[in-house]
Amino acid sequence: MRRPRWWAELILIAAVYAAYSCGRLLARGDRAAAVDHGLAVLRAEETLGLDLEHPLNRLFTATPALGIPADFAYASLHYLVTPAVLVWLFRRRPAAYRAARTWLMLSTLLGLVGFTLLPTCPPRLLDPAHGFADTMARFSAYGWWGGEASAPRGLGGLTNQYAAMPSLHVGWALWCGVMLWRYGRSPLVRALGVAYPLLTALVVMGTANHYFLDAAAGAVVMGAGLLLAPHAMRLTDRVITGGSRQSAPLVGGGWETSAGERIPGQRSAPTAADDTPASAR
Repeated sequence: MRRPRWWAELILIAAVYAAYSCGRLLARGDRAAAVDHGLAVLRAEETLGLDLEHPLNRLFTATPALGIPADFAYASLHYLVTPAVLVWLFRRRPAAYRAARTWLMLSTLLGLVGFTLLPTCPPRLLDPAHGFADTMARFSAYGWWGGEASAPRGLGGLTNQYAAMPSLHVGWALWCGVMLWRYGRSPLVRALGVAYPLLTALVVMGTANHYFLDAAAGAVVMGAGLLLAPHAMRLTDRVITGGSRQSAPLVGGGWETSAGERIPGQRSAPTAADDTPASAR
């Protein structure tokens, strides 16, 4: 397959990410509704015995050697690893790149729908009586962030702190993991493909930025994007080609392919001068 044009891909990805970021800001919900949704998620987890974020958050808060690296990971890795995997696919796996990029973009836009319909207060912003500590606020002296999630100090107004459901930190990490596992050649790369999404899930819960069900919803959103991606690509192809089907491609000089052939063969009609029986040719 022909490699996509890098500048066109850069423009497309930048446009989708800008739309996602602006939409995420515009999707800010009412704080009271977001808190109610966050408490509903927490109660559901407690009923199901899935409130894993409580013990993880206590561990990260009491152990700076875990909490500080986790804060750095939360604030930076999804901005670094996801583009790096995209570039790696573009350069090393061009045949797989388009489908992978479409899957990532569709899932990101589906996540935006979740932020809009269900603004959710993360555990760190609940009343302290619920037992959560904001590790990023506690260890903010070690990094560039303040008390407003991963936003640099003074820029908290440029982020939507109630966009906890679903967790695209986990969703993007899962996408990266699948790509590394599927297309990595070395055991180390494939091991990183398994470790990265698991580590990200632990980080988002331990820093009290997401509930376990947020992480699960991030995986569900990625699954939905994966199912929709082939349909989106077919629709795009139909729009680009105007819905027309091309005949067998001519290669040049009478060489063309037929159904079932991998290598083109030359077709030439016999001339009048050529009266040699076919069996004698």
